[in-house]
Amino acid sequence: MIQLTDLIRDLLNTALSDGAVALLGTSSKDGHPQISPKGSIVVFNDDTLCYWERSGRSALKRVEENPHVMVYYRNSAKMKEIPFRGAVIRFYGEAQILEAGADRDKVWDLIPEAERKPDPEKKGTAVLIKLTSVEEMSGNVVMKRD
Repeated sequence: MIQLTDLIRDLLNTALSDGAVALLGTSSKDGHPQISPKGSIVVFNDDTLCYWERSGRSALKRVEENPHVMVYYRNSAKMKEIPFRGAVIRFYGEAQILEAGADRDKVWDLIPEAERKPDPEKKGTAVLIKLTSVEEMSGNVVMKRD
């Protein structure tokens, strides 16, 4: 079962201000991987992350082609607070693009102000990541969807 802890919520929801921006791993339909920094990745609910895609470039195209994604979080400054090996947490999940609706508006409200400022007209796209597993750097599965 995946139920993100308060610690994980705090780490992700303050990642941008802590200077520990999470990285989004995507893959095209033919398997070419890509890593993109996403300063807007935050917790949407107990088992879902979200972010605001304002560039609309290759990362969004890859999510459209292949919804399987990975979020990589590392914050060496908080190593003593993070119970995971190497202060690294990997989140695996399936992405869903939201171009309209209440959940899109919720994502907008959740992301850091610094990520909203470059898109004052809200032209971007919200993306939800329904988590399938959460792992330590060692590969040890900490949480898994039933």
